[in-house]
Amino acid sequence: MKTVAFLTLGCKVNTYESEAMMKLFTLDGYTNVDFKDKADVYVINTCTVTNTGDSKSRQMIRKAIKQNKDAIICVVGCYSQIAKDDVLKIDGVDIVLGTSHRDEIVECVHEYLENGQVIERVDDIARVKEFEDLDVDRYLHNTRAFMKIQDGCNNFCTYCIIPYARGRVRSRKPESVITQAQKLVDHGFVEIVLTGIHTAGYGLDLDHYDFYDLLVDLTTKVHGLKRLRISSIEMSQIDHRIIDLIAFSPIVVDHLHIPIQSGCDKILKRMNRHYTTSEFAEKLKELKTKLPTLSVTTDVIVGFPGETDEDFEITYQWIKKMHFNQLHVFPYSPRTGTPAAKMKDQIDGHIKKERVKRLLDLSHELQYEFATSQIGKILEVLIEERHGDYMIGHASNYLKVKVKLDDDSVGHIYKVFIDKQDDVELIGSVVDEKTE
Repeated sequence: MKTVAFLTLGCKVNTYESEAMMKLFTLDGYTNVDFKDKADVYVINTCTVTNTGDSKSRQMIRKAIKQNKDAIICVVGCYSQIAKDDVLKIDGVDIVLGTSHRDEIVECVHEYLENGQVIERVDDIARVKEFEDLDVDRYLHNTRAFMKIQDGCNNFCTYCIIPYARGRVRSRKPESVITQAQKLVDHGFVEIVLTGIHTAGYGLDLDHYDFYDLLVDLTTKVHGLKRLRISSIEMSQIDHRIIDLIAFSPIVVDHLHIPIQSGCDKILKRMNRHYTTSEFAEKLKELKTKLPTLSVTTDVIVGFPGETDEDFEITYQWIKKMHFNQLHVFPYSPRTGTPAAKMKDQIDGHIKKERVKRLLDLSHELQYEFATSQIGKILEVLIEERHGDYMIGHASNYLKVKVKLDDDSVGHIYKVFIDKQDDVELIGSVVDEKTE
């Protein structure tokens, strides 16, 4: 029996790509085993978003080599794209792919088995124009199906290495997206989460077809799809067509994750974010007016170079005023090779830690208030797993809900009356049989 083990670092896009590569190995007769077990092939799907990500990637490569010195060690992904020479210097690495050629990984293994020569296929990603169509039609451990629709980013924020690791925006062909979405639904998934490096940048490289067109096609052409969720979207990409679609489509959920990164215009400019807080606030007001049930979550980076106490306080008060429903808070981490890493006025670690704590405390307050506002309402909940006496899942607005159900409820959507809350989670009772 041939065995393969995967270790995936980083984002949901990496998770998707690992699933796709695992499918290729499965089709070639391999059995997937846990990374901590002995395997014939190890695939380390790396991350480079921070210097820590680089270090963790190297650590996991060495761990795989130590576990089985006779195994074939494949290193793929963002870190190997950025630092292929550093990866190749690690004694025991056999195959190095970047953020392309992953659809050839099994062929690379065969080639290595034939001649025993180290294989390196890392292209100049800035020159890659075509989307690498990696297919995933089922997940073993997920109740929600993530589906990658694009790769790359054109924004070049000053803190971010990803455009250098992933290249410019490349969109998956619309017919490929629709076909895969139908396969996922046919395999029992009722919710699909659209993901990518710059998800709503989908279509920037296509003629007369954009992200809105894709949303329309997914909600009208995929038979049996109950929920469509956007993993993340920039405020500049939310136009009136998308607002109306969310308002009127029973399939697109009432939750958007819209990164702000800072609530201070001075810092946004230093980050090379192409909007002001007033522009963001104006669009957010329109969203909440037209979509009163909409839940909006966001990302914030604190301790960016040059962020004074006053700048942070401006961010804190602005976020509080905007009333996001949850914050994902990150301390700024210098990434070698980005403009921000060379900026003066880097912030001390203990100051970043204090600012992170303040925003996380604010996030908890905002999430608690939002949860409280849901009591007495009926929410549609996708059941995902058991937690003690309760089954737990996400409502369409992304709040977690606990409900008494049997284990076979996993993967199904139920209408749940919200009776009370347990901190930021909700507790409810089924008011109807499952909706699908």
